[in-house]
This record gives sequence, C-alpha cells and structure tokens, in this order.
Amino acid sequence: MPIQLKSDLNREKVMGRNAKVIRKTSETDIEIYFETDGTGEAKVDTGIGFFDHMLKSFARHGLFNLDVKVKGDIEVDCHHTIEDTGIVLGEAIKKALGDKKSIRRYGSSLLPMDETLVMCAIDLSGRPYLVFDGTFNTDRVGYFDTEMVKEFFYAISYSAGMNLHIKEMYGENAHHIIEAMFKAFARSLDEATRIDRRVTGLPTTKGAL
Repeated sequence: MPIQLKSDLNREKVMGRNAKVIRKTSETDIEIYFETDGTGEAKVDTGIGFFDHMLKSFARHGLFNLDVKVKGDIEVDCHHTIEDTGIVLGEAIKKALGDKKSIRRYGSSLLPMDETLVMCAIDLSGRPYLVFDGTFNTDRVGYFDTEMVKEFFYAISYSAGMNLHIKEMYGENAHHIIEAMFKAFARSLDEATRIDRRVTGLPTTKGAL
C-alpha cells in the first residue's frame, strides 16, 4: 500500500506524479511504489540490509515517497535482486513523470560525505546512457557487492530513459562513496523532476522527450 503522506508546505504538489510497478521473474518478485512529490518517507525490504539503507537514503534526500518489496534469490547472490530493483525503480520513475510537461529536465549535485566527494548529473531526455566513474577498495559492504553499484545505476538509467553521469571525485571508504552516490543521485533527480511553471509544454525544441 502507498505510504501515508505528511503535509508538505515546501514542495509544490502535482497530482498524479506517482506509479506502482510490479515485476515477477523466476529470479525476483518486485513491487515498487514511487511518488515524485513526497516527503522522504520510505518502506524498504529487499533482503539486503545495506541496499535497504541506500534506498531509504535515496528517498529521504530526494524527498520522494518510496515503498519497495523484493523477494530475490539472494541465496545465489545479490546480483539479480539489486539489478532487477534498479529496472523496476527506473520504470516507476518514468511512469510517475508521465508526459514530462513543465519539468526542469536537468539536475546535478556535488555531494560531500566525510572524506568523499561525488558528482552526479541527470538529463531526463528519454535517451538512456550511463557514465560511471568510481572505484572501491573492497568487494563488499555487508552483503552488498560493490560491483553492483554500477549495475544498479545502469538498470535505472536504461529503464527510466535518462542520461546519468556519476563520478567519484575522491574518496576512500566504500560505504561513504556508495552512500554519497545514492544521495547525489537523489538530489539530482529531485531537481530534474521539479515543476517549473516558466516551462510551457516540454523542455525541448524537438517536441518530445
């Protein structure tokens, strides 16, 4: 069920900017509710603790409402669960934005976390592309394989149809680097999805996004 919303006086409400997507395969069973104009409320259960933490941070710092339920074959490894969640979340983002009229389209963030600094930039162009530049000095954080960070953002970028750039400017601690990436992505997406009443129709000269 969708999360009960709290009042929000600091963000313009736009009716209908939410979506629920369900995807079932032999490897994962995923249900995601995503609301663009939320308050940062999140209910997340993926079976992977660190991944839950990252998705909750994404919701909180993007001021999105998010409800994620995942049953995956984590007895195999974390790959299918994380990648497929990215696919479904990307689909939910795309569906929630609807016709994209009057959105800002672009968003960017330069986000620090202790010794780490991460840059993220987004174009909701409808053309999927990922540029990812980050390295990790450990293979895992909890039960989360660090190689899955790129796979997760790749899945989102392609299913949402967004041009997504994520770059680790510098950093040492893998937990900090990954968390900064999720938070920078959240803040960039928040900016890109905001309604700008100066924009009439679509923010493009092509007539379609």
